[in-house]
Amino acid sequence: MLAAVRMTVSLLKLRIGIAIAASALAGMAAASGPALPWWQYLGLALAVLGASGAAGAFNHYYERDLDRHMRRTRSRPFASGALRASPWWPTAFLGLLAASLLLAWAAGGGMAAAFVFLGAFTYGIVYTVWLKRRSTWNIVVGGLAGSFAVLAGAAAVDPAPQVVPVVLAVVLFLWTPPHFWSLAAAKGEDYAQAGVPMLPIVVPAYAWTLAVLSHTAALVAISLVPLWFGMGPVYGIGAGAGGAVFLWKSYLLHRAPTKKNAMANFFASLLQLALLVAGVALDGFIGSRL
Repeated sequence: MLAAVRMTVSLLKLRIGIAIAASALAGMAAASGPALPWWQYLGLALAVLGASGAAGAFNHYYERDLDRHMRRTRSRPFASGALRASPWWPTAFLGLLAASLLLAWAAGGGMAAAFVFLGAFTYGIVYTVWLKRRSTWNIVVGGLAGSFAVLAGAAAVDPAPQVVPVVLAVVLFLWTPPHFWSLAAAKGEDYAQAGVPMLPIVVPAYAWTLAVLSHTAALVAISLVPLWFGMGPVYGIGAGAGGAVFLWKSYLLHRAPTKKNAMANFFASLLQLALLVAGVALDGFIGSRL
């Protein structure tokens, strides 16, 4: 039973999915509009989690040959042989995606469902199939998947574009490259052996660490913009504290591009995202009580 649970968590990439679902909830909390019933929050979060899981499972299936070459991924269900490749698997993943889109439509409307679809399509097709094996831009474009989750959450509250959710979507777009570039730098041998052209593998250390630092500086600066559009001090504390740690670790990585510093920056990116999302949620909760 425990083994089946672990396999499911791995297959659907639920750890990443939970972060993406939390981003959708942050988009809902950041948007101005009527208060929604609890079931819409839960429904949209589950829809985003399901769509993300479908895209993540397809990523496992499509990349099973690459995953066998990497220590970090060779134990994944399809790469290890625990699950056998079959045309039924993509069909099942497509079914999960369809069910998730129906749930997104029921919980948030057509615009929210469209953004959920775009997030899954970006990760499953644009990133996995078109770009990952071909271009160093792979994860830059792939970062749109998280951005669409924020926009889906905001669209569930009000389909019309709003400044704060759009700004948060930009922050998520800028967050993804330094997050994954740091991991790729720490696991460089894996990506090189698999032939995946991640930026730290194909350019000198000075260039990719500068790219990490530049993206981090930009996202930290932009993450403070919502303070000028109504977000309160709780959000400011979360965005500022998480951003400061991420920026400092990125600077240290630029000065000394070691695997240890790369992993430290990877974890700093997770902290920054967690504090940002928590800041949005708490600010929205406090604002609704005032």
